[in-house]
Amino acid sequence: MKLEKIVALVPMRHDSKRVPGKNYRPMLGKPLYAHILDTLLACPEISTVVVDTDSPVILEGLARDYPGVQALLRPEALRADTIPTNEILIHDTAQVPADLYLQTHSTNPLLRSETVSRAIAILRQSYPEYDSLFGVTRLQTRLWDQLGRAINHNPDILLRTQDLPPVYEENSCLYLFTRETLLARRNRLGERPLMFEIEAAEAWDIDEEIDFTVAEIMLSRRKP
Repeated sequence: MKLEKIVALVPMRHDSKRVPGKNYRPMLGKPLYAHILDTLLACPEISTVVVDTDSPVILEGLARDYPGVQALLRPEALRADTIPTNEILIHDTAQVPADLYLQTHSTNPLLRSETVSRAIAILRQSYPEYDSLFGVTRLQTRLWDQLGRAINHNPDILLRTQDLPPVYEENSCLYLFTRETLLARRNRLGERPLMFEIEAAEAWDIDEEIDFTVAEIMLSRRKP
């Protein structure tokens, strides 16, 4: 498989408990979702951008401002906030055939198109040795578990944080996978996933109200 046809999937719920209406809330003069759509549409490797949503606000905005983006109305059975994202992706990949799927979120407005293109190129070069890819952020800080036990360092040896062995956080910025992997494991991550490092400043994800404010400031100060 050459992974030639790539479809980008962006699930967007209408409601959000921690940041109300965040997916379509204005950021720097346009809805939050517009930033990730602009990023994906600027990637020449992506043939189709698909938004899965139950939001009338987003559907109206897509029809008005993004006629080239394919909208999928999320079925009622998949709208509860307890439904795993993987189940939504199984539904979406059945509607839009592709060799490879890229999934990201509207809550990653700082993600750059160059980064997305690089991730696609790396997996294409590595496939099938690696069967999927996911974004991670490097952490070099002293981590402890809930019982107060050191995870990645020896408390008796006070290394500088920059000298600690790195650990990696799954940052949800992007996933690359095939439908075959998704169906076999009911998971975006295959048996041999490749970690793709993204700088923390680019991987900022909006979960809380403060995240929205920080992301907006960072985006406003970003150099082209």
